Amino acid sequence: MQLVLWDIDHTLIATRGVGREIFGECFERVTGHVMKEQATVDGMTEPIIFRETATLHGVESDRAMFEAFARCSAELHLLRAEELKQRGQALPGAEACLAAVAELSGVVQTVVTGNVRPVAELKLGAFGLDTHIQWTYGGYGEDDDERAELVRIAMRRASQGLDEPIEARDVLLVGDTPADVAAGLDNDVPVLAVASGRSSVQELREAGATMVVTGLEDPRALVRALRRT
Repeated sequence: MQLVLWDIDHTLIATRGVGREIFGECFERVTGHVMKEQATVDGMTEPIIFRETATLHGVESDRAMFEAFARCSAELHLLRAEELKQRGQALPGAEACLAAVAELSGVVQTVVTGNVRPVAELKLGAFGLDTHIQWTYGGYGEDDDERAELVRIAMRRASQGLDEPIEARDVLLVGDTPADVAAGLDNDVPVLAVASGRSSVQELREAGATMVVTGLEDPRALVRALRRT
């Protein structure tokens, strides 16, 4: 059994500003401060982004504050789902790659994402990319601050759910940032890095990705990467 762990933002979809607007509105609701700047988001989990953004505004946050923020984020993603669909996009090849993997025998797909699970489901659902995802096996922002731990969580959940051991060699992580690559390498998991976000092919190679592609337009690259694991 093989397991594919998908990152979401800038790997499968782009929100084109909707996500940042929702973050800002929920940040203001929870902290009482207008968001003047946002902490670095590339490859970071939502709890870290929220905490560091709060620090930038002189706010000392806690877990309860983040949980309130997460509930707000899920609520607004649901309310603005149609706007997300209109302004955002599924990245080229995302749907075809998910479908191609679904046709392979003995391969299961889930997500490892900094988003909390309700937001992850809403984001992929808005673009019809949720059909092949086994959500119960995923690793989400509410599970841990560190992406490497989310990989371990997803592997454990898949092993338990499938009643079959999932080893690092059975896993392929697909993401767009050096943080995704690092999370894979920390677990000895092969990484297919996609230069569809702000990280270049060179940056992803230097980070140590097993394989780097410029996009997901050719599902055969993903299939080849799976065959190497």
